[in-house]
Amino acid sequence: MPHKRLDADAILAHAKPLVHQEAIEIQPFGHLVKLPIALSETACKEAVESLNQVLADTITLRDLYKKHHWQVAGPTFYQLHLLFDKHSDEQNELVDLVAERIQLLGGVSVAMAHDIAETTLVPRPPRGREEAPVQISRLLHAHEIVLQEARAMARRAAEAGDDGTNDLLVSDVIRRNELQVWFLAEHVVDVPLVRA
Repeated sequence: MPHKRLDADAILAHAKPLVHQEAIEIQPFGHLVKLPIALSETACKEAVESLNQVLADTITLRDLYKKHHWQVAGPTFYQLHLLFDKHSDEQNELVDLVAERIQLLGGVSVAMAHDIAETTLVPRPPRGREEAPVQISRLLHAHEIVLQEARAMARRAAEAGDDGTNDLLVSDVIRRNELQVWFLAEHVVDVPLVRA
């Protein structure tokens, strides 16, 4: 039986990464793909639009926590450094849940930093460092924006029969943000440290 000669070039051609590929989008942003989830296209479209707003604001809130985690200063540095990082991680979990819900509804989730910056309702902070009470005030304001949106959207989702979106907004987004607000707000209560 004759030996088949190996063609090294042919073998290497199969191992070479295919880079710089381009193609048309498989789903443009703002367009829905109807999935068999027993929800009307109208309900899905409204939920996707609403959830993309919550997503943009949640991503911004997560990033605001990370900025303050890196830049916090003062006597409560250690506690706030850890708290901001913990809250950032928890917001990141919400980001994933909201983005996946958008995709599940047949939409496309907003994802890139420039798109987030154009979409978010959370005011942009300065690039530099700020005092801890100002950082906390910014975070509280961002939480309030997310909570106002999430409450209104949860009501609309319930009216549309979209129990999954309602549950996500109430059980995850609203409850997590409320808890984080409590933890933050207690840091800016003006109480004596040693003597009452």
